[in-house]
Amino acid sequence: MPDQRVSSNRREFLGGVAATAAAAGLSAAFTTASSSAQAGSPGTDFTRWLDTITWKHMQVYDAPAPSNGMVLVYAWAYLSTAPQAYGVPESDVGAVVVLRRFAIPIGFSDDTWAKYKLGEVFNVNDPATKAPATRNPFAYIKPGDLPVPDAALEKLVARNVRFGLCNLALTALSTTVAQKMGMRPEEVKSEWIAGMFPGIQVVPSGVVAINGAQARGCSYCFAPG
Repeated sequence: MPDQRVSSNRREFLGGVAATAAAAGLSAAFTTASSSAQAGSPGTDFTRWLDTITWKHMQVYDAPAPSNGMVLVYAWAYLSTAPQAYGVPESDVGAVVVLRRFAIPIGFSDDTWAKYKLGEVFNVNDPATKAPATRNPFAYIKPGDLPVPDAALEKLVARNVRFGLCNLALTALSTTVAQKMGMRPEEVKSEWIAGMFPGIQVVPSGVVAINGAQARGCSYCFAPG
């Protein structure tokens, strides 16, 4: 399982995130989100994404950190037990997973993890090597990755699970990483978006995605962070 102990390097990185977000990242993302909201009545990419949340029984999971991928296990557990519990087919059951703050790397491809050393950045170790992960250990499950192989990201996106990834965190974190690597923030953010796992939707912010999912009828569950 990935080691989630906070190192001094990670504390320094998180401090840099806060400073960068205040200076540039959050303001840019907020502008994008605000523009979408103003131009988005009656419909935006975000509201169209919300319109796909239509199950009879559904829950939204709030994930602010990787936490060994436990948010994926929670979503799997809900899909696996709710149909029998309510006496309905699985088609009547669905979940929404909101990846915000430091949980956003769960939504990226192996290539993005490798190029930007996301295991090192987010303090996620590869279960096989015990070193900082250079692949997404939550996507295509190998022995020892997650305690439940069926909770792999690739399997959940093929079921009744919607994934939203916070644009505020995406902007702030990609900006911080870009500065550390001597790259242009817009280039890194663009590559992170292009490198997202299929089935992940960028949402204006994690908190508005949680609000929107609840407005559509999802019950709320906090995933450990």
